[in-house]
Amino acid sequence: MSKPLPAGEITHHPVSAWNIANALTVARLVLVPVFLVLLLRDGGDSDRWRVGAFLTFAIASVTDRVDGQIARRRGLVTDFGKIADPIADKMLIGAALVGLSVLDQLPWWITVVVLVREVGVTLLRFFVIRHGVMPASRGGKLKTLMQAVAIGLLVLPLEGVLHDVALLVMYVAVAVTVVTGADYVLRAARLRRTSERAALKRARRAAP
Repeated sequence: MSKPLPAGEITHHPVSAWNIANALTVARLVLVPVFLVLLLRDGGDSDRWRVGAFLTFAIASVTDRVDGQIARRRGLVTDFGKIADPIADKMLIGAALVGLSVLDQLPWWITVVVLVREVGVTLLRFFVIRHGVMPASRGGKLKTLMQAVAIGLLVLPLEGVLHDVALLVMYVAVAVTVVTGADYVLRAARLRRTSERAALKRARRAAP
């Protein structure tokens, strides 16, 4: 027979990765190829398919905000979610950038700069994962929001001044992307210095 817990003591059970927040993250991953097919349908010349692509992109982007809110409010934050959520964001944004560049709606250099940053940060997360999980920062979330707004405008069949405004928003988003990428490098270096694993290594080296 198990002993009763002392008064006021609370047990902490690990959160299962099988939860609604992570399900929304997986749904966002599933929507990526759907969005890309709609965007490229008829060579991107059909306003109807472009609007459909925009709606799919908008739904996928909304799940990014909702899954995080649910995870925090219901205590469903997991290591899987911390890793899968930013990966899902990068896949959605990456697919959109490549698709828009293929359709000549976005300069290729923007796509290359953003993708290099996103892939680099993802690899950086895995590189330091032994020291701890590096979740998305506030700057990273702002970057994702700005990219999503710019991409959404570019996906829509806009012309003239409206298209120029969409490009301007994207230029600002690229600047934020580069700055936050540098911030992640600094955070990763700090995590490697201050993690429990690093402290244990230093203790072993200092031991006689």
